[in-house]
Amino acid sequence: MLSRYFREHRALGQNDRAFVAESMFCVLRHKRVLDALVSDASPRRLLLAWLVKFRDIPEQDLAAVLKPGESEWLGRVRNASIEELPLAVRAELPDWVYESLHGRMNDSEFLALGQALQQPAPLDLRVNVLRADRRSVLDDLRASDIDAQPTPFSPIGIRVQGRPAINRHPLFAEGAVEVQDEGSQLIGYLLSPKRRDLVVDFCAGAGGKSLMLAAMMHSQGRLYAFDVSPVRLARMQPRLKRSGLSNVQPHLLQSEQDTKVKRLAGKIDRVLVDAPCSGLGTLRRNPDLKWRQSREAVQEMRAKQAAILRAAARLLRAGGRLVYATCSLLPEENEEIVDAFLGDTPDFVELSALDVLKQQGITIATGMRMRLWPHIHGTDGFFAAVLERRPA
Repeated sequence: MLSRYFREHRALGQNDRAFVAESMFCVLRHKRVLDALVSDASPRRLLLAWLVKFRDIPEQDLAAVLKPGESEWLGRVRNASIEELPLAVRAELPDWVYESLHGRMNDSEFLALGQALQQPAPLDLRVNVLRADRRSVLDDLRASDIDAQPTPFSPIGIRVQGRPAINRHPLFAEGAVEVQDEGSQLIGYLLSPKRRDLVVDFCAGAGGKSLMLAAMMHSQGRLYAFDVSPVRLARMQPRLKRSGLSNVQPHLLQSEQDTKVKRLAGKIDRVLVDAPCSGLGTLRRNPDLKWRQSREAVQEMRAKQAAILRAAARLLRAGGRLVYATCSLLPEENEEIVDAFLGDTPDFVELSALDVLKQQGITIATGMRMRLWPHIHGTDGFFAAVLERRPA
């Protein structure tokens, strides 16, 4: 809708476009609190309430656009206490998300999570180790007056402040960097493919993790990038071309039971299942998701996640490694899926994500399974479990 609006209003200047985009996303981020404070929650009133409550714009600065009585109403909105609202409302998260998580974290942790999810995500980059190293990329970015720092956990990650047009920077055009959240990069280190491995990225999408894994393999071996969406796979092609990688083979699947999957059964060294999910861990980037997802949609997704995990597991050779990952916060899509799989599949064992990362020099506060939280780790919300097929 935002893109369409800008196409239809091409005369808008850069500052106006920035204001329109910020307003829309911020109203979506804070809609629970705004709905609680605004009795007649029309788009106009939500916008005005956001301007005075969260942008702290004085009512007199809005006088030219206010209708009779709105100045007094906005004064009441400004003075209304958020602290008296229910916890899920203050955290700006749906009640069903609170019900799913409240048994796993206390109220203060849940509030901290919700508040972190309201902040815009930083811009994280991944260095393509075939084309550059992190030190030289940092120097080049800083020479371009871009505020760039190493990410705290990923050895090949860079965090950029602000919103520079990185897609127009020579480093991007040359394939030296890709946009990828640090948490997503850590999932690649959990899989840890070797140079001559046969690897499958089972739900490759636009290929962010595929390209990282292929670079970790030094463009050797073979990586099959599977997906059921031709649109998503098509978005991988320009990224693949920039990367200089030659070991990636995109392949469109008809389903998780595709004949290509059956032909590779028992032959693959490493499998990544970045499962389709609610995406609630990405609310910093996609605040609309909390209004488009539902408890019922998550329940429907669980059957698909379990089926994909079972199909992907059949690809592994004895001693091979599988990583099941999501960008969801919900145990229904994470721990419960893995626990059910391990209970039904005795030839698989679980490895410690903490130990796998330590072996690669990455120290991060996680447990047997990797749980990343925006309020703790500064990444999107991620879950990952490392599974291994027992040696024959």
